[in-house]
Amino acid sequence: MDYELKIDVSPVYELLDSFMLYVTRKWIINLDMGPDWVQEVESRIPPHVVASLMQAAQWPLDDYDVLYALAYTRGPAAKVLQFLEVMEAVSLEECMHSVTPFIPGFTMEDCTRIKLGYIPLLRLWHEHYFRRVEHKILPLLIEDASEKKMLESKMAPMALIEYASGGVVIEDIPDLRTIVLLPTYHNRPINTYCFYKTLMIVQYPVDVPMEDEAEPPTVLLRMTKALSDPTRLRLLRYVAREPKTLWEMQSDLGQSSEMLMHHLLMLRVAGLLRIHLRGDSDERFSIRPDGASELQMFLESYIRL
Repeated sequence: MDYELKIDVSPVYELLDSFMLYVTRKWIINLDMGPDWVQEVESRIPPHVVASLMQAAQWPLDDYDVLYALAYTRGPAAKVLQFLEVMEAVSLEECMHSVTPFIPGFTMEDCTRIKLGYIPLLRLWHEHYFRRVEHKILPLLIEDASEKKMLESKMAPMALIEYASGGVVIEDIPDLRTIVLLPTYHNRPINTYCFYKTLMIVQYPVDVPMEDEAEPPTVLLRMTKALSDPTRLRLLRYVAREPKTLWEMQSDLGQSSEMLMHHLLMLRVAGLLRIHLRGDSDERFSIRPDGASELQMFLESYIRL
């Protein structure tokens, strides 16, 4: 099926990404920034502000789908303070009207929590953290989005999504009409996605230039780390012939869901595995053929063969 592809960039998404990661600690151990980032941030924020921000740790994770939808309604390249000011000014009814087309089950209780709970905390987060890093991050996002837009005329939408994300394959999803592709800095090297009624938002990690050329590039380190475990090598061999579901892997390989997800994540962030999305929980995984050739390319480039 052909979908409309949009390539967007906005510091608002990055504000939401960084806030979610700080508050929930989701995937933090697998991110390029790692747990040290949390400690570094907290060393610069007054304790009473940290306590205020961490209120959001008790709220549903699905709230971020709502916040991303609200960011999308504001349009591309929206400024953070402008977004926050608009969200503070709109009524609860206007907020409901904006979100309901994306999330039909959205309630007034949810709307009240988003508007009166998150927006003040996002302003705090911007004041004490995000405004200090935005000027460094935004040029990277804009440059990467511009590169992907140049490729739109040369690649089919699905091929471009798979290329940008390093292996996200979107199959036929009922009612889906539009896919928004967003570069992300804080989530590196993980892809994230939000499913709505007719819209899907896919965030992919940007490449960050190495400051020291003598150091191995991060992408090469991810690959070699992923391939250093025999279990992950066997997993790649297992999915080489046809895509497999998590349930099939558990049944055939005799491993727990938790352990398999850990190994699959390591292979995904290394660009060695594809994930096939159908809009439900029945995700499938297959080998990414370009991964092996990229490993050779990055290795030869680093050691200068």
